[in-house]
Parts: sequence; C-alpha cells; structure tokens
Amino acid sequence: MEKLIITAAICGAEVTKENNPAVPYTIAELVREAESAINAGASIIHLHVREDDGKPTQSRERFRAAMEAIRARCPKAIIQPSTGGAVGMSNEERLQPVDLRPEMATLDCGTVNFGNDDIFVNSENTIIAFGKKMLELGVKPEVEVFDKGMIDTAIRLQKKGFIAAPMHFNFVMGVPGGISATVRDVVYMQGSLPAGSTFTVSGVGRSQFQMAATAILLGGHVRVGFEDNTYLAKGVLGASNGEMVAKAAKIAKELGREIANPEEARAILGLAPR
Repeated sequence: MEKLIITAAICGAEVTKENNPAVPYTIAELVREAESAINAGASIIHLHVREDDGKPTQSRERFRAAMEAIRARCPKAIIQPSTGGAVGMSNEERLQPVDLRPEMATLDCGTVNFGNDDIFVNSENTIIAFGKKMLELGVKPEVEVFDKGMIDTAIRLQKKGFIAAPMHFNFVMGVPGGISATVRDVVYMQGSLPAGSTFTVSGVGRSQFQMAATAILLGGHVRVGFEDNTYLAKGVLGASNGEMVAKAAKIAKELGREIANPEEARAILGLAPR
C-alpha cells in the first residue's frame, strides 16, 4: 500500500474563533497553523483565507500574501487553495487564487445543500469553466465530491476534456445534504472511481477520525483540520491543526501505514518535483 498523504484543512470559510479560539484568521495565524500541520506530518495545506476580522474572502492578493508567508516557513509544502470560497460568492471571486498558479486547487463537482437556506451552487457550466482554467494554467484539481453522482459528473467531464486524468478526488463525508459518513459509503464511493484515480476522505464533525481510519485501511488518503472539525476528541477542542494531524498520523502508524512527505506526495499525485 502506498504511503499516506495527509491534508490539513486549517480554517475553512465558516468555522470561527467562537467554535475554537485557535482557528486562524490573520496571515500570521495561518502560517502558525500551517507550520504546525506540516511539522506533524501533513504534506498538503488546504487553504482558505480570511480578513483579519474573520470574514471569508477569495481575494487574490490575500491568497498571495498567505501562500508566500506559508512557503517561507514551509518551503516543501503543497499549498492547495480552495475555489469553493463561501456560499454566495461569484465564480469570478472564487477563481481568483487559481491565477497564482498553485500546484493544486479544489474543483467542486456539484451543487449541495449545506443546511437551512445555504446552497453551495456549482452548475455544470461552472465546473467546466473552473476545469478549463485549471487546465490552462497547469493546476491539478482536487475533485471535491459530496455524493456519488458528482463522481459520475467528473468522469463525464473528464472524457470531454475539461478535467485532466488521472483524477484525484476528495470524498467529503457527513455534510448535511451530502453522503453520510459511514464505512459503507466510503467503500461505495471508492468503487465508483475510474481506474488510476487517487482519493482522500474528509469526515465532517465527529466522524473525522473514523473516516480517517477508514481511508487509511482502504488505501486512500486523509484530510483533517479545523475546517471540518474543531474537536480532538469528544468535549476536547483541538489546540492546533498540528494536533489534529498528529492524531491522524498516530492512527496510520498503529494501522501499519507510513506517512508520505511532500515530495512523496507529489510523486503519488503526479505533480512535478520541487
């Protein structure tokens, strides 16, 4: 079984310091959390950015500042900006970080209800436009899927030339309106992938480490971090993203799975060496 890639989703767009005081907003805080995650065994930093007051933004310049600052402290890290942004942002806003030509960026492959009146909209034309932009700029997409039908959409659009193969997927499990966070459903999603694909599993909320263990055993990869869950254990807030990564790495070690460093992660994902 190949080595395990750990992605740290360090802040997201929705979680706040009210949920956990360690959630990063400022550039300095983002660097602190990214460095803690890389030092604990993460290879990929999945990056959202905020204004200093915590407001989500997709500002190209804010991403540039964050990415440059993180690279200064973690030069080997793979930095993967989000193009999801926050609910209600325009496509033009969401695509801004792709102009910075990161190694990877997220590509959401369908619309999902996020609870209440929040709808995360990704029409087929949006997916095509984002995919074409990433192809044009040489950015590898992480294909974000919230249910099995989104895998089918990605396969269909890949065959039409809008997404490069082989594809790397992220199964987002446990979002209200998306697929449940169960072992059965991870196996179902994995069995729906085209040959040659790789996949990461992101468990939302209390399922985070259960889904991490499932992915480790099935040969997939793992995402943890404050974007998806702010608790290290029931009733225990995580002190840092590094602590969350360290727990995932410990589970992997106990299950006999070695951890990939950033260069090994690049080789697994088909990225150019640095």
